Amino acid sequence: MANETVFKRYEHNPIITAEAVPRANSIHNSAVLPFEDGYVGIFRVDEIDLSFTMHVGKSRDGIDWRIDAEPLKMESDDPEIGIEARTYDPRLTKIEDTYYFTWCIDSPQGPCIGLAVTKDFKTFSQMENPLPPSNRNCVLFPRRINGKYAILHRPSDRGHTPFGDIFYSTSPDLVHWGCHRSVFGTVNGGWQSTKIGPGPAPVETEDGWLLIYHGVWTSCNGYLYYAGGALLDLDKPWKVLYRTRDYLLAPTELYERVGDVPNVIFPSSAVVRDGRLRLYYGCADTCISIAEAKLADIVDFVKKHSF
Repeated sequence: MANETVFKRYEHNPIITAEAVPRANSIHNSAVLPFEDGYVGIFRVDEIDLSFTMHVGKSRDGIDWRIDAEPLKMESDDPEIGIEARTYDPRLTKIEDTYYFTWCIDSPQGPCIGLAVTKDFKTFSQMENPLPPSNRNCVLFPRRINGKYAILHRPSDRGHTPFGDIFYSTSPDLVHWGCHRSVFGTVNGGWQSTKIGPGPAPVETEDGWLLIYHGVWTSCNGYLYYAGGALLDLDKPWKVLYRTRDYLLAPTELYERVGDVPNVIFPSSAVVRDGRLRLYYGCADTCISIAEAKLADIVDFVKKHSF
């Protein structure tokens, strides 16, 4: 299957721009899920002072959005748990009747992962940070695996391993995390040679967990971000069954090439309905677009275009 026939971009992309929220400089790299009779999202808003905030949005069709002007508020019974001023790149996962979201916090010790829960997207309870800094790009699996909660994350320190590899970890209670397993890292040469990171919550298929991830190549003009795919074992998700040699999406459109950070496709949400997957992705760290494909076609592509 030719690459260009896998995902089809929405003809009216981008669907969300800075005009959606007062004081926004850009809106990108955000999380979306089906909710009630429509969709709900947590959106990364970079404000005009370049602070990073998260805002709740709702939509009937997942395309036309109404995003709250004010950032979402957290609550916690522990006074030592507090949301930091700079928060970005949320991921959303529904497990049973509860919605969980993770995001990246700019802490004095480096980037780290935040975790919160909600059932109505009005009240958000912040939990303990699941992992120590430095870490980024964390997402929960949509169900327990072997009786435990599971995440994919990317340790990312500021020293000799600034970008890190994707790891799998488990927890009995969403507080105590362990059993860390390496999943995969970068590849010498090509579009995923500089860094990689997990994107949307993995999608369960008969062929394994479908993980859409981002890969980065360093050119003479800077970083270029792409979307790739992998299939992970259903019972042991740290075991990679297939991983794409070829990218699924590349920054080719003007809104993907021109922005605050040029040449970026950053996959952050995947919604599956009626056998089709709608991918939400950040464009050039400036706006949000969508592309769709048959789920079976994506799985087929990953299997046929792997190492």
